[in-house]
Amino acid sequence: MKKWFVMTLIVSLFVVAACSGNNGGGGNPSPTANGSNNTPTEDPGNSGGDDTQLTPEAGASLVIWDANNQAAFLQEMGAEFEKEYGVPVKFEEVGNTDQVAKLMTDGPAGLAADVLLFPHDHIGSAASAGLLLPNTAFEEEVVSENAEKTVKAVTYDGILYGYPRSVETYAMFYNKDLIPEAPATFEDIFTFAETFNDPSKNKFAFAWELQQFFYNFAFLASQGGYMFGDDNTNSADIGLNNDGAIAGANLMVEIKEKLLPLNTGDIDFDIKKGLFLDGTLAMELNGPWALADYKSEGINFGVAPLPKIGDNPMTSFSGVQAYYVNANSKYPQAAQLLARFLSTKEMQMKNFEMNSLLPSNEEAASDPAVANDEIVKAFLQQFENSTPMPSIPEMGSVWNPITSAISEIWNEGKDPKTALDNAVAQIKDSIGTN
Repeated sequence: MKKWFVMTLIVSLFVVAACSGNNGGGGNPSPTANGSNNTPTEDPGNSGGDDTQLTPEAGASLVIWDANNQAAFLQEMGAEFEKEYGVPVKFEEVGNTDQVAKLMTDGPAGLAADVLLFPHDHIGSAASAGLLLPNTAFEEEVVSENAEKTVKAVTYDGILYGYPRSVETYAMFYNKDLIPEAPATFEDIFTFAETFNDPSKNKFAFAWELQQFFYNFAFLASQGGYMFGDDNTNSADIGLNNDGAIAGANLMVEIKEKLLPLNTGDIDFDIKKGLFLDGTLAMELNGPWALADYKSEGINFGVAPLPKIGDNPMTSFSGVQAYYVNANSKYPQAAQLLARFLSTKEMQMKNFEMNSLLPSNEEAASDPAVANDEIVKAFLQQFENSTPMPSIPEMGSVWNPITSAISEIWNEGKDPKTALDNAVAQIKDSIGTN
């Protein structure tokens, strides 16, 4: 998953690259004692292309972390940034979901990148630890240009930190050569599977990354389960073991019996992708991050909103991918300019063209090239039925217990209510709300 898009979404919520160290221009010492390196410098002669007047520090050079699928875009745009500002930019591959953990150790030590890119649900931990520079220099532009929910997603405790890049969520990909139209409900999928499924030949009607709660959440949430109360801000109210969540877990048991008789460890991102490309997987859950690869492979596929469960639309996780500035950057002015440069409407359109990322910028999202794309429409429809991933730090206590519970239900046949009750008890114990 690297793991919305996506929109947000996403995004995402809410997909997973290897980490590498930073020994180059991002070898950034802690801020100076007077904190002047974190204060924008006004320069009437240099607006940086925006109303806010910043100028790069003398001798500045920058490092940016992102996943490997952004390498070509960032190398090209980094060269453009250097032409405009005279500041070289080095790309280092660090998976988006790994960055905050790495920033925790490398940031104060002066070894982290100057600009980072990670999903919004990680912002709480990083902001609470004082590792992110608030986005005050371009706050007005970010608020006016981007969808309201994306701005909210990259804001923590009333402070704007992020520079939104894209929104994301997941939807249903389907192979048009195997199934010309996307099924509207899970009952339709069960019916299709009766004549398609053949596990002995690795033929499956429907699959997803079983070990990822990012996707499993949709099954628990679609019948009334939820993460946290009060719009995902109240960690004392957890809805992962209520009647709706239990009904969703029971549906997963039925899916294993009828569609996907594998263990959770038997199908990951690469295995699923291989099956889909080979034509032995008819439908799968995936996000916009998969579009570029599938298009390059020439596969005849479509994207549709997730199938309904009964009369209920299926609720996916969504997320916002955004750039952030390391509070310990040696070059905070230059870093802010780079984060802004990469997140403008023009850069979001370029990233859409190169990598099919869904823009958070409202003008970019309404551009005909985006708005008239049938695949984008499907993701946007699903985004309407999505739940943004919680960004409060307590979310970190959820992943392991709930993933273990789903594994016990799926692999071991454990009673869903018992497994989910145990998971919620562990979560509450971890965050101290028992």
